Amino acid sequence: MDSLGEKLRQARAEKGCSLEQVSRDTNIAPRYLEALEGEDFSCFPGEPYILGFLRNYSEYLGLDVQEQLSRYRALKIQEQPVPVEQLLHSPVPVRKIILGIVIFLLVLGAGGGIYYYITLRPAWEQAPLAEVRQPAEYSMSTEALERRLYTGDSVLVSLGDNPYKLVLSDLGETVSITSPLGRLMVDLGQDAELDLNNDGVMELRITAADFAKYEPAAGALLRFEYISAAPVVEVISPVEEVLTSATVIPSSVNAYPFTVQLNFQGYCMFRWEILFERDRPGRNEQYFQRGEELNIQAQNGIRLWTSNAQAVKVQVTGGGRTVPVELGVAGEIVVADIRWERDGDSYRLVLARLN
Repeated sequence: MDSLGEKLRQARAEKGCSLEQVSRDTNIAPRYLEALEGEDFSCFPGEPYILGFLRNYSEYLGLDVQEQLSRYRALKIQEQPVPVEQLLHSPVPVRKIILGIVIFLLVLGAGGGIYYYITLRPAWEQAPLAEVRQPAEYSMSTEALERRLYTGDSVLVSLGDNPYKLVLSDLGETVSITSPLGRLMVDLGQDAELDLNNDGVMELRITAADFAKYEPAAGALLRFEYISAAPVVEVISPVEEVLTSATVIPSSVNAYPFTVQLNFQGYCMFRWEILFERDRPGRNEQYFQRGEELNIQAQNGIRLWTSNAQAVKVQVTGGGRTVPVELGVAGEIVVADIRWERDGDSYRLVLARLN
């Protein structure tokens, strides 16, 4: 039976499509299509993306989706069944020979263990311990600092003549940071604000840009920035350049409710979260197919997370205006906020990228 990669390549060849054409039609980046055909899954952020892209690609090629998913699962667990003929006709002498070899190896291993314990154990006990990584300490010498930190690493933040020490204390379900104000928990793609000197004004914003849950050895990519210095771009860029912050709806005297309308152009995983509304807590997550739509209403802000920025078309409606918004490029994983921000004595609705 053909392997998963061979089946995909053969179906694409029969259809007469290049990887670039398939990428344009499915909104899947060419590198992910090539990885599926090469059965190299190391470049995917996680298994949900593998399954989602494989499902979308198989549908596009006209293949049986469940059959290709079964091929992937068989490949993943490396199923190599023993032929029935071998099980039924394996001669008894072969089994006896194998059993004898196993017993011989066990005896040999036991003898080696005794020899090691008697002759080498004293030297092993006196061997020096492996060097343990010492926690690093960094200082914010500019308006922003972005660095991968590991458990025990710290960042010194200065307000005037007063330094404040923030320590990465744990990496589990969330990033745990110990500050002079207590412990702070930051989830992936989210940010938290700190009033370091307890004067009622938030001075520092911390964003968890990247980390693997319950894998402290991989560390966490964290961004620290002074809130007063955060720039806001005045207009939406007409090109495919990713902006840190861009105005969606210009200034208004009051912040009013708005609606984010989403139309899905392909298969993708999408999350959203209403910001700053206590009666609507929690994160929503769902897989969407081509042609499906979603409308989200909010008072203050919405956090969006998509596995493929070009798989969803976004527009924002509020104050009698409807404005299209570009989240990113094809195949890009994007975390962004659409939220009201103060602009002097007024407010403006902005798109703020968090990654």
